Amino acid sequence: MAREIKFSLVYRDMWQSSGKFQPRVDQLVRVAPAIIDMGCFDRVETNGGAFEQVNLLYGENPNRSVREWTAPFHKAGIQTHMLERGLNALRMNPVPADVRELMFKVKKAQGTDISRSFCGLNDHRNLKLSVEYAKKAGMISQAALSITNSPVHTVEYYMGLVDKLVEYGADEICLKDMAGIGRPNFLAELTRQIKKKYPEIKVQYHGHSGPGFSPASMLEVARAGADYIDVAVEPLAWGKVHPDVITIREMLRADGFIVKDINMDAYMEVRSLTQEFIDDFLGYWINPSNAHMSSLLVGCGLPGGMMGSMMADLKGFKDAINAAEKSHGQPVSSLDTLMVKLFKEVEYVWPKLGYPPLVTPFSQYVKNTALMNLFSMAQGKPRFSQIDKDTWGMILGKMGKLPGPLAPEIIALAKEKGMEFQTGNPQDNYPNELPKFRQMMKDEGWDCGQDDEELFELAMHERQYRDYRSGVAKERFNKELEEYRAKAGAPIIVTRPVVEVPKFNAEEYAEKYPAAVPVQAPVKGQLIWEYDVEDANKAPRTGSKVSAGKAIGYVQTYYGLEEIMPAVDGRVVAVTGKQGEHVAKGEIVAYIEKV
Repeated sequence: MAREIKFSLVYRDMWQSSGKFQPRVDQLVRVAPAIIDMGCFDRVETNGGAFEQVNLLYGENPNRSVREWTAPFHKAGIQTHMLERGLNALRMNPVPADVRELMFKVKKAQGTDISRSFCGLNDHRNLKLSVEYAKKAGMISQAALSITNSPVHTVEYYMGLVDKLVEYGADEICLKDMAGIGRPNFLAELTRQIKKKYPEIKVQYHGHSGPGFSPASMLEVARAGADYIDVAVEPLAWGKVHPDVITIREMLRADGFIVKDINMDAYMEVRSLTQEFIDDFLGYWINPSNAHMSSLLVGCGLPGGMMGSMMADLKGFKDAINAAEKSHGQPVSSLDTLMVKLFKEVEYVWPKLGYPPLVTPFSQYVKNTALMNLFSMAQGKPRFSQIDKDTWGMILGKMGKLPGPLAPEIIALAKEKGMEFQTGNPQDNYPNELPKFRQMMKDEGWDCGQDDEELFELAMHERQYRDYRSGVAKERFNKELEEYRAKAGAPIIVTRPVVEVPKFNAEEYAEKYPAAVPVQAPVKGQLIWEYDVEDANKAPRTGSKVSAGKAIGYVQTYYGLEEIMPAVDGRVVAVTGKQGEHVAKGEIVAYIEKV
């Protein structure tokens, strides 16, 4: 009997390739109806991970973003889910238990249905509270296994973790194959064992495209009993992200699975809007290499999402490494040579550090150690001469138990420095802090917000939240965007005065001005009014005169092109929309009475 496979869109995760920014809430709200109209998604990942910080970096309120972004999916009956990092919650370092608990209350109130919780070390102790707090808040708890490929990460290893997560009350299990290096047959066997032992547990597969295994992995986990598959949509599919839904749907349908149809008009709408967001400003932060898959990722096991930041780090270190190479009589390395050296060094370092799954933040710790090793060796110093404090925290057990044993030289180095290893519950190292942050909110004269959501943002991201409240973040973002645009030779953006338009009634104006000629939008996109193309500071008003050859307005298309709208000699008697308002193709945007 044919079995149905359901799809989850990881639209938020698609933007990780930018390394820093994602669409703003106004853009997300615009694309939501088209995602819904595609008709093939039962779930959409809407928030979590870096989403909160990205909004704060824009100088915008992340709470408003989550509420407005999740709302249309709820209305359409599509489940929304978030990604959180267990002990680290929504940031890169450990979070007190009371702040973690508040997070689930806030996110549920904001419209998030499912919490996907993972621990980068696969320490079940770090996930226990996540499962309990999610269920207490009324969310579906989806506990994730951080998938990687190593001698210690066996099916038996992962099943031991699953047993604990189910014991804690997890409703679902996610195979989080963040680097896409899980071997298809291995993932199938793991899925098969989970479904056999816990048939009532839903299994969702999340696999990135980077090294190229993901389509085969998706087929194999589906055959083994998986219930949901995470997919993406072009132009941010494939590369280092996820396979496109069209390919995966056709692959599964050909294998006999029941899959929902795709509304291709809506698919093209999502595709076009995504490209518009890229052209608008996000493309300035996307590393071109993120659009490409690479078999080099098979060996090092690094997640594709961090390739942009890794290459930026490597470029920053290149001059220093080259200078050290020259001073020691070594040949100077090119960027490509350094990249291969870094991948090889990651392969060397990883087992020495106990095989932590290469996922945020531990992938960064391993990469940073490998990079510093390259720098040290270029200077004639031994490996592990420089290890940052966060990496030491991982090594010493402050963030959880490492999957594998540490190398003897790492243990010896720790003892030489007088450091102590920890084996207790990591959460015990981080006492509750909410009362302190409540007092901060009071001292600043700030409201804790609906459902304490503003309090939560301060407690989770204090520095970034303060920058948002002060306006510093918005100034910094705009300055950085201006610099990127200038460097790229992009056209200068002219800010036009906002036109407040009274409520428009087509019948009223047709009756009042029977001789008026309606002007229609030639394309589908963003309406930006401009009375006279020779004077961008003037705004259209009823009673203004226009003549042929002068624009009464224009429409900015999804690809950033501008089409001047046809003008006629006459007097503007009605304007249907305000500056920046979205218009549909053929929609009447103004009436002009001939003179």
